[in-house]
Amino acid sequence: MSLHQRQQQKPQVGDPNPPSPHPPSPLLPHAFSTFTKPLLLLLSLLLLSLLFFRFQAHYNFSSAQSPLARWRDYTLSEAATFVAQNGTVILCAVSYPYLPFLNNWLISVARQRHHDQVLVVAEDYATLYAVNERWPGHAVLVPPVPDTQTAHKFGSQGFFNFTLRRPRHLLQILDLGYNVMYNDVDMVWLGDPFPYLVGTHDVYFTDDMAAVKPLDHPHGLPPPGKKGRPYICSCMIYLRPTRGAKFLLKKWIEEMQEQPWSKKQKANDQPAFNWALNKTVSQVDMYLLPQAAFPTGGLYFKNKTWVRETKGMHVIIHNNYIIGFEKKIKRFREYGLWLADDYSHESPLGKI
Repeated sequence: MSLHQRQQQKPQVGDPNPPSPHPPSPLLPHAFSTFTKPLLLLLSLLLLSLLFFRFQAHYNFSSAQSPLARWRDYTLSEAATFVAQNGTVILCAVSYPYLPFLNNWLISVARQRHHDQVLVVAEDYATLYAVNERWPGHAVLVPPVPDTQTAHKFGSQGFFNFTLRRPRHLLQILDLGYNVMYNDVDMVWLGDPFPYLVGTHDVYFTDDMAAVKPLDHPHGLPPPGKKGRPYICSCMIYLRPTRGAKFLLKKWIEEMQEQPWSKKQKANDQPAFNWALNKTVSQVDMYLLPQAAFPTGGLYFKNKTWVRETKGMHVIIHNNYIIGFEKKIKRFREYGLWLADDYSHESPLGKI
């Protein structure tokens, strides 16, 4: 190459587009694209992850700050599905003043390893939140909510309004296809009641009479008493999702509607339950549970001879035949059945 040719290839001063000594390779744009696409994808994923965790943290914080937002739309159907085991739900209905009794009862149920089946129908928002905060999913509120901010005395209108809802709750559970055991929470389990639910009857219940029955007493509905109806306790009931059980509950609801509370006639749910039993006995398969295993409080707490003779047979003790919140606790303590003081760690709710 001549000197003239080499001079012509040199860049001229002020040339806006001097020739590159190393022309760009046609492979560089492809390599840059191959490198940047995964990097951009990774950055996008990181950004999405950060946004997700911020949303989750905000949701958890909001839920913790506002229990109403979390549980107010929780339905009976969802709750029953959550707790049911072997097709069975154990149901109780509780207002806030009775949380200590709920805890005492739960300890005894937990000792028989059936507490996971328990569903608490909360009769006020305070109970709904208190239970679900400690034991998520085990309490549900079924509207409308009655006035249950006080411990209603037996025989009061508030007590009637409270118990009026009981057969409706039970019927809803049966309509969902589950067996249901109902307990009042002034009870204590000393054994497992399920082995006593023999056969395939529609409904199982206990006698509320304090008179001693023979150990091999009949298991049919007892004959009517002086008032024209039997005296069965409405506080311990087991029902199967049969046509007969549903028919009985509907009749119970009708009887309560026909006998509303008044100052003169201080009604409660139990007479209506007994009238319903009496009127459906030919259409419903009923079973009276053994008295020795399921004694009424009028027998267990008042007949020491009978208690001694039937020792080891008792399964569920009912603290009835006494009126008053403090009186019930005092009697439980006297008989060593108030567990909430020393064994709260055995309850799924802990110490209340």
